[in-house]
Amino acid sequence: MADDRPPTELGASTPLAPPLFPSSVYTMPDLDAYERIMRAEAPGFYYARDGHPNAHRLAARLAAMEGGRWGVICGSGMAAISALFLATLRSGDRVVASNRLYGRASQLLRQEMIRLGVKTDFVDLNDLEEAKKALTAPARMVYVETITNPLVRTADLPRLAQLARERGSLFVVDNTFATPVLARPLEVGADLVMESVTKMIGGHSDLTLGAVCGRGDWFAEVGRAASVWGLSSSPFDCWLAERGLETLPLRMKAASANAAALADWLAERPGVTRVIYPGRADHPDHAAARRVLNGGYGNMLCMELAGGRDAVNRFMRKATGIPFSPSLGHVSTTCSHPASTSHRFVAAEEKARQGITDGLVRLSVGCEELGRIQEQMATGLS
Repeated sequence: MADDRPPTELGASTPLAPPLFPSSVYTMPDLDAYERIMRAEAPGFYYARDGHPNAHRLAARLAAMEGGRWGVICGSGMAAISALFLATLRSGDRVVASNRLYGRASQLLRQEMIRLGVKTDFVDLNDLEEAKKALTAPARMVYVETITNPLVRTADLPRLAQLARERGSLFVVDNTFATPVLARPLEVGADLVMESVTKMIGGHSDLTLGAVCGRGDWFAEVGRAASVWGLSSSPFDCWLAERGLETLPLRMKAASANAAALADWLAERPGVTRVIYPGRADHPDHAAARRVLNGGYGNMLCMELAGGRDAVNRFMRKATGIPFSPSLGHVSTTCSHPASTSHRFVAAEEKARQGITDGLVRLSVGCEELGRIQEQMATGLS
């Protein structure tokens, strides 16, 4: 006998996995229903650029993990940063930003936001005295990364939050390398936090998304910027990311434990001249990392190889189980070359200031068995 119920009627049953809503547009019974949705008087959706069920679900879950009241999902990490800046900054505003930002974020401030009349001063925000000096002049925003890319410098978020609050500045944190598993900036005073969901939150290198979360009254402004500037997200990518949230705490803790053990192991390998990891006592921000991070020091570390670029190429060709990937956060271990990828467009003198050399290799450590990682690393370094 044929079942003539509409396909959306599931009766008493409920899908265990979240449903996927690929529709770009939604229908309504009449204009009154449309007006109620537009005025947020009733739940609903009308056009995917302005919101869809999968983004709504993901935003709610991420906001809860961050300790926030709301979230906005964008099409990439850079889209999230762009929406955040466009929502909060105006011509004539001044930003005090870390001088160790991800290359594209730095480029956005240096080349694009300046065209909109926003000035940025790049400061060593790991030095609280430098931060205080920079904030003697009014600043609309203080912008920092919890853990920087690639040299994993760790910001003292509570102290920076207090300083920003005293100066009347918004405190905004890129929490991508830590994720809400290891750090929750909103709970220590940040006004807004962003994540590149593409990375560890997604965790499987099969989606591109970004998120902005907060506790204050910026939800409408950030959402409007994402819509007006076309920074919205794909339902399928949001569906994949929500799936990744189920294992995020397990993956981050396992990968962080692997990274800590691998960092100490690499420090004893011939040909490795430097190991950079915030969990090591020789890292310049180890004390801050102990205060800021909970449950581990992250899955990202760097090693420097004697022999520069040639040594890096030899390592990549021999360590076939540690693939070269110009991104990060995969479930298994990958490597990258910051001088050629994330900081490719950074001036040579700025790379030298930060310590980004041709021999520097960034490792995104996964949660596979540690012995397998060490075996591949040993092959690459032999």
